[in-house]
Amino acid sequence: MQQKVYAVITVIFVLFLSFDGATAGKIRKRKIKKLFKHSQIMNDHFTGFALYDLDNKKMVYELNSDKYFTPASNTKLFTFYTCLRMLGDSVPALRYVTRNDSLIFWGTGDPSFLHSDLKGINGLNFLKNSGKKLFFSPENYNSTFFGAGWAWDDYNDYYQAEITALPIEDNVAVLYADKNDSLQIKPSLLKMYLKCDTGYKPDGYKVKRDFASNTFVYPFMALPKNFRQEIPWKTSTVLTAALLQDTLKAPLFIINLPMPTDARTVYNTNADSVYKRMLLPSDNFIAEQLLLVCSSTKFKTLNADSVINYSKAHFLNDLPDTARWVDGSGLSRYNLFTPRSIVTLLCKILDEVKNEELVHNLMPAGGMTGSIRRIYKTDNGKPFVWAKTGSMSNVYNQSGYIITKKGKRLAFSFMNNNFTRPVTEVRDEMVRIVTFIHDNY
Repeated sequence: MQQKVYAVITVIFVLFLSFDGATAGKIRKRKIKKLFKHSQIMNDHFTGFALYDLDNKKMVYELNSDKYFTPASNTKLFTFYTCLRMLGDSVPALRYVTRNDSLIFWGTGDPSFLHSDLKGINGLNFLKNSGKKLFFSPENYNSTFFGAGWAWDDYNDYYQAEITALPIEDNVAVLYADKNDSLQIKPSLLKMYLKCDTGYKPDGYKVKRDFASNTFVYPFMALPKNFRQEIPWKTSTVLTAALLQDTLKAPLFIINLPMPTDARTVYNTNADSVYKRMLLPSDNFIAEQLLLVCSSTKFKTLNADSVINYSKAHFLNDLPDTARWVDGSGLSRYNLFTPRSIVTLLCKILDEVKNEELVHNLMPAGGMTGSIRRIYKTDNGKPFVWAKTGSMSNVYNQSGYIITKKGKRLAFSFMNNNFTRPVTEVRDEMVRIVTFIHDNY
């Protein structure tokens, strides 16, 4: 009898071990489902979520993952992936030909050209040291200065710089108080357009540019110490040439000439540094210009729509849901993506780069860098989430990667649209859920 009891206990113990082994390391979908079900915040607006196990290559949990959401700056992940597929290690700065004593050049859309942070100067030095008469042609540019669906009344805000073939210094004017408490503007060439208007009475000291011109109006009131404001300037071929001529300290002429097939290329900045600058602070200007750079590489003309259509047809044709993609930055509300498509894109990015650590380094890291540096805690000083944020009025999203306490590698897309409560409440609830996943799996 005793032997039979031991036998039964042994069988039960073996079955227990087998069951434990079968479930060990698995993420329990029902616990994540409960997080959403019992979250008052996540149930008062349109929420989508997709969580994917990168090691087992299967979806763990989905909520409205096949529904379309306004992605905001999550759109930059699509721009990033397209650049990975179309550009090399360095970003092209200029295309050019020489004709006798003349050098004729065309822009590539390169955002790093004299950029305030990236400081791409190879193209500038090439022009400066050419020893030839310089001619700039805008003929390869075939786009508008704003993207489709952009808010026109954001024209005065730093994050909506105009799109051009040859951007200079971010296409943004910096207005600031100098040591003598006088208002200055950079580039200094724009100082002639600074005007005081006694009838302009904003709440607090603020400079406003005229929508259709480069007239910068400031109020008749005391200039605050340490005042600083960034305003996109109104772009034009004439202004681009004037700014570049002022920088080169040499004559520069405008010529309307199509780019010939024998045009050569000058390269500027390391591509990874440009991608990092786009993704960490979520730089709209860089994202938009990079689509033009891709266009210059593939089509020899600068047209963002051509690149988007090409990418959708050749690189993104295996997404679960067709992307509605119209700009590089996500400023447009016309963009529509599903969470499960973004998760698929995140997997494609890892497959393309083949270096998970590099991908993490290029993206905002929770508690450490970029747009999520203040909203996550670290795990013993190390980040556990790397995610691109996307926010605009009534929209807040995060999409990226998680490494859990047990070492599980996950990709996720967490999207929130059409909420009316403060964005901080939605954001903090997202952080709570993502942190729970990290801590418990």
